[in-house]
Amino acid sequence: MPDPVRVEIIALLPTQAGCAVFLGNGDKVMLFYIDPAIGMAINTVMSGQQMPRPLTHDLYMLTLQAFGSKVTRVLINAVDGDVYYARLFLTAENEIMERKFIEIDARPSDCLAIATRAEAPIFVAKDVWDAAEDRSQILEEMQNEQDPDDDLKLEE
Repeated sequence: MPDPVRVEIIALLPTQAGCAVFLGNGDKVMLFYIDPAIGMAINTVMSGQQMPRPLTHDLYMLTLQAFGSKVTRVLINAVDGDVYYARLFLTAENEIMERKFIEIDARPSDCLAIATRAEAPIFVAKDVWDAAEDRSQILEEMQNEQDPDDDLKLEE
């Protein structure tokens, strides 16, 4: 596979149907939509909020740590229509097993929630990135329309 494109979460913006996630690399912005609960899970980490109890993705991270595993990266590797697919990459090493590399199929939204907690890099497969339309204009329009009182907002 050609070198994937490293991206960052540029913005999370609420929509009537959920949450718009904008990923970018400085040259281009891609967009997909996720469940609002996962959008909030991502936003809590990116905005530095502390939740009184662990959210599902926090629990997943605590479980990984207990077994000596770390998230090394996330790769959005395929798209079929409007549905994106991703892979979560882990390394595991503990007192009962040698170092192991693990690749797990996962929803991109869950991968982003986990990557933000692990401070792991996010990549998009080059063919997926090249096929995605630049959504910079949509991001700008949505930011201009955004209600300043919305709880879910993250901007660069």
